[in-house]
Amino acid sequence: MTARFPDEPHRASTPLELFFDLCFVVAVSQASTQLHHALAADDGWWGPLHFLLVFFAIWWAWMNFTWFASAYDNDDVLYRLVTLVEITGALILAAGIPEAFSAADFTTVFVGYLVLRLGLVIQWLRAAHDDPPGRGADRRYAAGVSMCMVGWFVVLLLGWPLWGWFVMAAMELTVPLWAERGATTAWHPGHIAERYGLFTLIVLGESVLSSTVAVQFALDRHRNPADVYLIAVGGLLTVFAMWWLYFAKPAHSLLTSSRVAFVWGYGHYIVFGSAAAVGAGIAVNVDRATQSGHAGAGEVSALAAGAAISVPVALFLVAVWALHVRPHHSGRVWDALFPVTAVVVLVVGFTAQPVLAVGLVLALLTGASIAITAQSGVGSVTPE
Repeated sequence: MTARFPDEPHRASTPLELFFDLCFVVAVSQASTQLHHALAADDGWWGPLHFLLVFFAIWWAWMNFTWFASAYDNDDVLYRLVTLVEITGALILAAGIPEAFSAADFTTVFVGYLVLRLGLVIQWLRAAHDDPPGRGADRRYAAGVSMCMVGWFVVLLLGWPLWGWFVMAAMELTVPLWAERGATTAWHPGHIAERYGLFTLIVLGESVLSSTVAVQFALDRHRNPADVYLIAVGGLLTVFAMWWLYFAKPAHSLLTSSRVAFVWGYGHYIVFGSAAAVGAGIAVNVDRATQSGHAGAGEVSALAAGAAISVPVALFLVAVWALHVRPHHSGRVWDALFPVTAVVVLVVGFTAQPVLAVGLVLALLTGASIAITAQSGVGSVTPE
């Protein structure tokens, strides 16, 4: 298992990577569904907090595999088998998400995460054995991941205190910074940009699915169909615009160094998490409009329902602006559009039809971005 060339032409995601992503859909779906339940039950800040904690595990496990595969994927039998072990861990993690939300019990999530990380350590040790130039970094990765799992086990024994999660999350984020010092792994910029784009499609697709299920449930009960139709239109406009805006500018050209790549890669926690939360926000608004769905759904306030859609969309816009738009230096008008629109989105969350209002605002932003691009010739609105 030797390192692949970072300038390899026509590098694309493999069928195994696509299968890996497909299995992660289960975990993303569970997290989004449980967030919907928590918001519909007016669970306060505990639901969003549990979502952030669980989604960190999903995102971090996916990201670690993605960057390793970009550097060392040789697609042989052993690599495939170990990757299947990691996929098994992802499915175990997904099975533990409902328990993490309902009882704050992260035991099953920890077991799934342990299986995932075990496979990753095996991969790093194998790379260290076969790739002398990258041996130092590979061994540090294996050691760092192993030490973090010991730390997570201690947190489990302590009963999952919130401070323990923040300490361990910080340690996890530090491992790549430590491992890559002096010698970096041979990740491929084009491949990384494609992999992140594909996962963005996954979380957006999950938002489409969860909102579609909510709308279907509401229509089956024949309650307030007019409001439901407006929410459906707004939800579609929102997700379509989020897709368009994320892929409006190519990302691979931005990944010029490991320092830039770290910021870009870590920042996608907000991109992925907010995109996955949008579906839950749409579903909560459907619940409130129909006074049906999950227990307590009809008790959700207008402010809470509006925030459920406007906050994740605003976070998505700010993250995309910081990671994809601003680094291209496309001009003051283009750069200002995203943060200004994020503020407008938060404001329209107070309206009577927040989902429709958010969708219309994003549609206007998308139209403005297309017009500016066509006029200036800066960037591209074609997905890379």
